[in-house]
Amino acid sequence: MTAEITRRATLAGLLASAGSVAAAEALTLSPLPRARPGRPATWDDAAHRLIAKSGLGGTVSFAMADAESGEILAAEYPDLLQPPASTAKAITALYALDRLGPDHRFETQLIGTGPVVNGQLKGDLVLAGSGDPVFDSDDLGAMAAGLKERGVFGVEGRFLIWDGALPWVERIASEQPETAGYNPTITGLNLNFNRVHFEWKKAKSDYEITLQARAARFRPSVTVSTMDIVDERLPVYTYREEDGLDRWTVARHALGNDGARWLPVRRPVAYAGEAFQSVARSHGLELARAERAWLPPEGEVLVRHFSSPLVDILRGMLRYSTNLTAEVAGLHASAAAGGMPGSLYGSAAAMNDWVAEGFGAKNTLLIDHSGLGYASRMAAGDMVRILAGAAGDDRLRPILRPVNLGDANHGATALAKTGTHNFVSALAGYLAVKSGRRLAFAVFCADAARRDAIPVAFRERPQGSRSYARRARRLQKDLLRLWAGRLAA
Repeated sequence: MTAEITRRATLAGLLASAGSVAAAEALTLSPLPRARPGRPATWDDAAHRLIAKSGLGGTVSFAMADAESGEILAAEYPDLLQPPASTAKAITALYALDRLGPDHRFETQLIGTGPVVNGQLKGDLVLAGSGDPVFDSDDLGAMAAGLKERGVFGVEGRFLIWDGALPWVERIASEQPETAGYNPTITGLNLNFNRVHFEWKKAKSDYEITLQARAARFRPSVTVSTMDIVDERLPVYTYREEDGLDRWTVARHALGNDGARWLPVRRPVAYAGEAFQSVARSHGLELARAERAWLPPEGEVLVRHFSSPLVDILRGMLRYSTNLTAEVAGLHASAAAGGMPGSLYGSAAAMNDWVAEGFGAKNTLLIDHSGLGYASRMAAGDMVRILAGAAGDDRLRPILRPVNLGDANHGATALAKTGTHNFVSALAGYLAVKSGRRLAFAVFCADAARRDAIPVAFRERPQGSRSYARRARRLQKDLLRLWAGRLAA
């Protein structure tokens, strides 16, 4: 560990020499870096031509460094604070692996508060979560089967759910549309990423609809979320909280013949409780309606469910960019270092301190662990400091996704994390060139003013955002191919 800390400190110093750290409150442009001795000025010229060709509004910033030595080889505004979007999840993955370890598993329990006598539980049954971010309805079904194997066929007391292992977060980011399934409530018991599956199909005179806690095997219908089809043209969806239910409406004209989408769940305790009632019933166990337990349960653990190892969960998080997974992993990582934070903002602040101390990345200002919040900012130079500093133990690189560089890749391969908001696109990771040299890179493209000006109700698919994303992704890959070609020998 001492050797790794020394490596990180050394790299932080080398990387810091590439440019001054911008003030946290000032989104100012840093001076263009001077070409290093031995690096042709055409590197900068070629990059500038690619940026101009992309036609992107806003600003493009990037940094690229030798992952072993930390030497900066190319940079454009490396200290400019930009929205990192979901590339922040790469930092969260490192943070969680460092604080929790790759073998950490989340545990969900069924606890009986009394003895089991002749198949009857003489007490309450408590479903207690630890925040497992990948817990789903199939896992609920397996736990119900486990109760049956333990010989529990009836519960004389209440059915309780304890979700107090994590702070209750109503939404990850308030800037997102109400319908965004990637912006759910977070709590200590998360089911199906706290999303409900809404599906519709046109019938003779109307639509047949279902709302399900859907997984691969178990698909229990739920009533905690409701949907009404209305004849209004706009808005397409509306949401209100009423009588303890998530009540949605959808405009009839927008449905077409059939379709499906995930919607966020704002009543995760009721949602998980109703789903478990259904799967338990399929195993012959009738339960009362779920109630919330306000204190950690005491009693005998009747059934335990363990998640996959953390490293596998994080691999899935980086592949599918699941925001709930990032927030849960980050909260647990912060708790491991000194107590559970009371909010995502407080937990992100702890992670910011961690990268500042461990990697010298003092220009990282994240407000959550997923990158979903609009106010998060970091510099491309900081991202490269972190990636280069983490290259020694090689924990992150193997769980990043490959980047398709096309045929003109000069023999290079890339593993990276993408990040996308409206009019924001980021890419950060590692580039292995033909010579065997490994590089750390970050490319941030952002027109944040244009993003922020879109009304919240229209942020799902605003005009021009897809075109911006395509052009930004093309630019990012063009830059990687440029660097790969220059360093191939």
